[in-house]
Amino acid sequence: MTDTPEKRDKSAADDEPTPLELLRAAREQLGELTGRTPETVSRFERTDGGWTVEAEVVEVARVPETMSLMALYEVTLDAGGRLTGYRRVRRYERSRSDRD
Repeated sequence: MTDTPEKRDKSAADDEPTPLELLRAAREQLGELTGRTPETVSRFERTDGGWTVEAEVVEVARVPETMSLMALYEVTLDAGGRLTGYRRVRRYERSRSDRD
């Protein structure tokens, strides 16, 4: 019995990681490479080659916590959820808001 195009498309879609699986993969892989566990994700979007995730991590913990030094990392994943690159986009104190 041969697969119809609809069956092939459905099985290919079933093999794709879910958004939650992709976010977990990005978090785990970035943590392994940097030694810092991301606290939050502020961007998650599909790109032509896979996915882009922006994650915030504590780079320098301070007391009080509002003075901790945070960093925003951009992580790129392929379609299967494997990390293909990352870069620190910016650093800031936790208590500082973005400029308008």
